Amino acid sequence: MQPKLNRLLRALAREGLEVTYDGRLYSVRLLGDANAPPAEVLLPPDLPVEGKAFQQLAHLAALKHPGGGEVLRVRATPDFHPGDSGVAIGSVLHTRGLVVPGAVGTDINCGMRLHVADLSVEDFLSRRDDFVERMKGHYFFGTRDVAMSSRASTALLRDGLPGWLLETLDTPLGCARGADLAQLDAEVDRVHLGGALHGNPSWAPDALTREGVVRDAGLATIGGGNHFVEVQRVEAVEDRARAWAWGVREGQLAFMIHSGSRDVGKHVGVAWRERTRKAWPQGAPFPESGILPLADEALVAGYLEAEATAANYAFLNRLLLAELLRQTLRELFGDVEAPLVYDVPHNLTLPYEGGWLARKGACPAGDGQPVIIPGSMGATSFLMVGCGDARSLESASHGAGRARSRFSMSRGGADHSEAALGLSGVDCISLRAERRVEEAPAAYKPIRPVVDSQVEAGIVREVARLAPLLTFKA
Repeated sequence: MQPKLNRLLRALAREGLEVTYDGRLYSVRLLGDANAPPAEVLLPPDLPVEGKAFQQLAHLAALKHPGGGEVLRVRATPDFHPGDSGVAIGSVLHTRGLVVPGAVGTDINCGMRLHVADLSVEDFLSRRDDFVERMKGHYFFGTRDVAMSSRASTALLRDGLPGWLLETLDTPLGCARGADLAQLDAEVDRVHLGGALHGNPSWAPDALTREGVVRDAGLATIGGGNHFVEVQRVEAVEDRARAWAWGVREGQLAFMIHSGSRDVGKHVGVAWRERTRKAWPQGAPFPESGILPLADEALVAGYLEAEATAANYAFLNRLLLAELLRQTLRELFGDVEAPLVYDVPHNLTLPYEGGWLARKGACPAGDGQPVIIPGSMGATSFLMVGCGDARSLESASHGAGRARSRFSMSRGGADHSEAALGLSGVDCISLRAERRVEEAPAAYKPIRPVVDSQVEAGIVREVARLAPLLTFKA
């Protein structure tokens, strides 16, 4: 290990990085920038190191604004890998007097949602084909009926799930007519932050606030990339008392949803990328990384309000993806309760210790909080409980993390056999053959070392493991 590590550290030094490693935690900063806090990366020695991701973390830690403010700490989870926008996926950024829109990106409130159902796997698989055809209609072919009044849409963007529910209880439209609205109302308590942030509809696309019935094409859609809906089996329970309290039992059916704010997040993220650039002090050089912070209080407040607006939309997107699946189970199997275990966001900026904490591809892991860490579609996923670890900025990984880029997976000449891709025995439903290749298990790091390193570091503890049955990829 030592000769290999020394070669790695020398290579990173040639790229302008000062890096140390204690066998568990990397410390990274730009060479010659002693004033910047070192970025810390929890990474087991057997997982790959990517110089580009280290560069992105070091530049994030070195961010400054001519108007003041400071970066206090930067941390990365063990699933970290380079981000297309210049910020590594798995980054956690603690600032004071600064907010960094790029540290969240355009997939605002991408997150996870987990339900369980007292339905046997055997019964479910007996109707697998019927289930898949109905869900393909909902998720891929647009047969879903997702509608709401303009009042409900405005209330959602402003007040989150409670606002949407309040208006929808009076005038349910579309698939909400078939929902158990009392159950949805009770489940809000199992959504992080109650599914409610202080938004403002003026930051959303105009189509969401027009008078009349709103039928938004992005609602109840999975999205591309690593987003998915997966049906699973609760394979094993490790913390029986906590699992019991959360309604989780071995042998149950489960379904996990990974999606975000879709075009609303992109609308907000792109708009604020331009606003942030225009607000940069005239004559001041731009940061080498291209990542620009905001320091002006009014601009910070405006951005956070816009981010919250997109986040509220994402909470409803995941709720409706789950509700369409839950209603389909009821159509096929009768009275299936399928309660929510938890809904948790990844990409958000939230208050933290007198400043701001921005997560990009990282999961909140406060003390006692459910943490959902999915594996690839061929691997086990994990339901964990957070330990509130301060050194990790109360943050855990949001998955296994990519080991190979989408380009690498899909390039000509690569071995695209089922065995090489890790797809043997994997039930993946997608209309795009390239999606199965780009998101194949072989594209991802092994999930177990990622999870174990966080358990050993006191970040999370294991509650239950979930095995995949079938996965929808858009």
